[in-house]
Amino acid sequence: MKVIHFKRSAGHGKGRQVEPGAQARLLELVGTAPLRRDRLIEYLHGIQDAEGCLTAAMLAALAQALRLSQVEVFEVASFYHHFDVVREGDERPPALTVRVCDSLACDMAGARALLERLPALLGAELRVQAVPCVGRCAEAPVVVVGQYPVERASLSSVQAAVVAGSTLCSLPSPETRRGDRTELLQSVGAASDKAWPVLQSLIDGAATPSEVIARLEASSLRGMGGAGFPAGRKWRIVAGQPGPRYLVVNADEGEPGTFKDRFWLEREPRSFLEGMLIAAWAVGCEACYVYLRDEYAGVRALLESEIRALQSSPPQGWRLPEIELRRGAGAYICGEESALIESIEGKRGTPRLRPPYVAEVGLFGRPTLAHNVETLAWVPRILSWGPAWFAGFGRRGRKGLRSFSVSGRVREPGVKIAPAGISVRELIDEFCGGMLAGHELVAYLPGGASGGILPASLADQPLDFDTLQAHGAFIGSAAVIVLSQHDRLPDVAANLLRFFRDESCGQCTPCRVGTAKTVDLIAQPRWDRQLLADLSRTMVDASICGLGQAAPNPVLSLLRHFPQAVPQ
Repeated sequence: MKVIHFKRSAGHGKGRQVEPGAQARLLELVGTAPLRRDRLIEYLHGIQDAEGCLTAAMLAALAQALRLSQVEVFEVASFYHHFDVVREGDERPPALTVRVCDSLACDMAGARALLERLPALLGAELRVQAVPCVGRCAEAPVVVVGQYPVERASLSSVQAAVVAGSTLCSLPSPETRRGDRTELLQSVGAASDKAWPVLQSLIDGAATPSEVIARLEASSLRGMGGAGFPAGRKWRIVAGQPGPRYLVVNADEGEPGTFKDRFWLEREPRSFLEGMLIAAWAVGCEACYVYLRDEYAGVRALLESEIRALQSSPPQGWRLPEIELRRGAGAYICGEESALIESIEGKRGTPRLRPPYVAEVGLFGRPTLAHNVETLAWVPRILSWGPAWFAGFGRRGRKGLRSFSVSGRVREPGVKIAPAGISVRELIDEFCGGMLAGHELVAYLPGGASGGILPASLADQPLDFDTLQAHGAFIGSAAVIVLSQHDRLPDVAANLLRFFRDESCGQCTPCRVGTAKTVDLIAQPRWDRQLLADLSRTMVDASICGLGQAAPNPVLSLLRHFPQAVPQ
């Protein structure tokens, strides 16, 4: 009789077994209620916050609790930058991480010197990391100690934050927030301090959903996240789809140079929430999901408080939709709406092929209205004062207002609420106090890292949708970074391309390989112009989403507008 020997005893499952200690610890962290697959990333955050990392034992316990394979949980955990996955034999990360933003505005302000000197100053007990934009470009350079942002950072201020134990993000006081709001929004009026007045009036019959959508269309309000699709038209399209319908808010502004949504959330959270609820009411959305970038820890605490207050005292006469605040995990690609939806569903943030579009097949396969924060924050004001009020702003035939995130070589960087169609020269002179002393305008980025680089000779062009494409650029989320004669343009392009290389999700070859190859090519003492042009065209034509399609823009801009600056 032949004896068969098994590698494991009978009844012993395949693969890594769940440790009883890890299982018990998981129950402490997530509770005993049935777990939801779509909340996988939230559970991962909870484990990392409590344990300082994600160990193989805890991932195995979570996989079992969710009835998923361990590889499904691991692939999600390892996709996002903010999760520290510790394999067997690896050392656990230090208890405190000091993150130095090395994106363009911070790089221009001295981030590289901080990165070089902080490890020796702080000691081996801490971890110092270079990280992409943290959304505070007007206060560059920025170093985040734990969750506490040190603005206009120096070696001494970072060391002081570490010694003082300042690791949790703080928010401006209510008085400061009101003061900032009055100063920056005085030209457009402050939101009412009453609870949801515009929404309540609509519920009480002041207008029908169809009439509200018509007013949005008449106002010329467009999406402020980058694409600029007319907001009212989007509402009408989604409202025409069969229910159930969902609303998704993209608050994951990871574009280097962009910080306007943080401004609105910190200073006008109720305007944003009321605009979101008006959209849900008009379109008929059963649930609202707010996807907030993980770098905004203080904003998250503020929104959690505001949402609790809303739920405890909701508008009368209407069933408040479910509101879920979801936490990003450090992936720029999740600013793309379909990748964001994948992340909300608890998956890796990889963009979907389109069509179908998210307005038809979005979150959980249902029609979805996707908006960014600023777009929704304008809605209550437009409905209060009428579409003609909003459309009445603008220059050079453009309509409306928008928030510009301005950083770089200007005296007064920050969020500037200005008329659509304003030029960068007017924006600098009228809203930013002019250029810094000793600096002259040489070039500017009109739309952040992906929007291209334009010369000062085009500084009188309107900063608006559909106007800069002829020059190989676009306005996007209106992240304006101002450059001067003290900035070396090839270094600027290299900084931006390294960002795209690091943030590519890796799903499609043109983007994954093209960004890395471009970084290598522009690091050479002489640029191969024809090869760079051919590679860029391949990326633009064949990449799945906007990241790969826009990643070559910095290089293409230099080849087109600054040939004398290209190494040759």
